[in-house]
Amino acid sequence: MERNKKIIKTSIIGIITNVVLVVFKMIVGLLANSIAIVLDAVNNLSDVLSATVTIIGTKLAHKKPDKEHPYGHGRIEYFTSVIIGAIILLAGVAAIKESVIKIITPDNTDYSFISLIIVSVAIFVKIFLSNYYKEVGAKVKSQSLVASGQDAFNDAVLGFTTLISGILNFIWHINIEGYLGVLIGIFILKASYEILKDSINLILGVRADGELSKKLKESINKFPEVQGTYDLNLHNYGPSNIIASAHIQVRNDMTAEEIHILTREIEYAIYAEFSIVLTLGIYAANDKGEYGEIKKELNNIIKNYKEILQVHGFYVDTKNNIFFDLIFDFKTENREKIKNEIVQKVKEKYPKYNCNVIIDLDVTD
Repeated sequence: MERNKKIIKTSIIGIITNVVLVVFKMIVGLLANSIAIVLDAVNNLSDVLSATVTIIGTKLAHKKPDKEHPYGHGRIEYFTSVIIGAIILLAGVAAIKESVIKIITPDNTDYSFISLIIVSVAIFVKIFLSNYYKEVGAKVKSQSLVASGQDAFNDAVLGFTTLISGILNFIWHINIEGYLGVLIGIFILKASYEILKDSINLILGVRADGELSKKLKESINKFPEVQGTYDLNLHNYGPSNIIASAHIQVRNDMTAEEIHILTREIEYAIYAEFSIVLTLGIYAANDKGEYGEIKKELNNIIKNYKEILQVHGFYVDTKNNIFFDLIFDFKTENREKIKNEIVQKVKEKYPKYNCNVIIDLDVTD
């Protein structure tokens, strides 16, 4: 709830600030007959709409889980970022359209000293708003606020170009408004593309943050009974709702009771430290004696394949079955062929054993 309140409070401050800027810029733009300032005002109006969308999205995202959505509604925030990106895209298209008309049929502009002062103040306001959005957005992990912060920074840059145009017109009566408007439009389109790309990637599912996955593994490996952590998966159901699963390797002579106690302790510790719900699976290790020689030979074989990033889950049962998992680089296309080659080489060395191999994905660092 605290995160929710911070996002809404920040968005409301953004709405109030942008409404004030829209009013002043629209008045100045119309009085000076400046397409650049008018477009800047329209862009600020889109910021008001974006902040409103962020508030609505935040409210919806924090609805309680239900039967149809057991993991909650957190991903709605990513959709709100897409909507913000689309709003910015439309603003960019409109800016280019109006600017091209201005180039074809130019009008005289009439900047005053007061109008230049207002544009200058607006630039500093946007820089402050950008830093505020980004700081709060990073702290509460809100992609919508971060996107709004980037948009506010873009507005400051565009405001600066408008100021330069106004100074040129005020002192030397040089009119570059139409061309400047096209430049502004292109800049807006670029910002829209970046926001849409990041938001759509989050919806599709992206690789987990490398620093987070490494810290999770380090925390799990601190338990003395754990010999290694593998197959870590992180599923994002919103900025503050991550569900994880992993395998840990333990001694094969541990009892079910000992494993039960260990996994519970690890899951509780991870939730306390990271607020992540973790489910654990078990790899039993029996790589001593003859089985240790088999594992050593397997590792020697694996060294000849640069496409393989890791082998884990090694186990030999009493029925002469060898089990292990292979993690391939995502660029590897002939995974099945390489797996069969490795199985054949192990079989040649140890003919009485059968290999059971699972091809794993390299989903986390």
